[in-house]
Amino acid sequence: MRITAALAALIVAVPAAAQDKLRDYCPDRPGIGTPACITDAGHVSVESALVDWTLDKEAGGRTDTVVIGDTLVRIGLTDTIEAQVDWTPVGFVRGRAGGAVSRAARVGDVTLGLRANLAGPDGKGLSVALQPFVTLPVGRAPVGAGDWGAGLVVPVTYDLSDKVNVQFAPETDAAVDQDGRGRHLAVSAVVGIGYALTDRLALEAEGEVKRDDDPAGAATRERAGLSLAYKANDNLQLDVGGVAGLSRNAPDVELYAGISRRF
Repeated sequence: MRITAALAALIVAVPAAAQDKLRDYCPDRPGIGTPACITDAGHVSVESALVDWTLDKEAGGRTDTVVIGDTLVRIGLTDTIEAQVDWTPVGFVRGRAGGAVSRAARVGDVTLGLRANLAGPDGKGLSVALQPFVTLPVGRAPVGAGDWGAGLVVPVTYDLSDKVNVQFAPETDAAVDQDGRGRHLAVSAVVGIGYALTDRLALEAEGEVKRDDDPAGAATRERAGLSLAYKANDNLQLDVGGVAGLSRNAPDVELYAGISRRF
């Protein structure tokens, strides 16, 4: 009887142990693009930009934007679906044109999203997902958009080897007009390649092209990014990165550092 009871306990314990084993941590940070992996069911990933600075130079002036604590919370609902909440708690904008200087400190908007994985929820091999989202105008200009927006990202990643991963993330948006009233079509695509320098340190290079049909002036923007991610342990990642504008309509440079933690 004792042997039978022990075997029964073992049969029950094995599936439970398997369920407790987490996938490799796969944060959205850093970089421009979007991964297709899903947060483990019943777990939460909190991913924050400790600081994010963007410089945008224009004829006769410049705009500096510093965002503190921009945070994405990803909640694993099932093995293939996660919910997302993204919020910018505060941003500081300083504009200079000629001899005039303007300053603003504002709360940003909230974005609600859902990621449904179609293949490879752990992000290994071929991984594909659909990610619809909507942005709620809880913030104020110039940090908040001023109206609601929505969009769809279709992230695709593929492991070429144990060290090399490629990604493609097309996106279509109903983007908020520059004046904060109404929406227009914006489409973009990010292509990237990641390389594992060590078991814990990864380098990623990306390029983005975006077409924005804003009524105030349609524009095509190109950017390139480079980032480093360090896995301090199985549930903690630190990152730094930068993005350079490649076209006249893109911000000149962006520098950031962040942290991601799985609970």
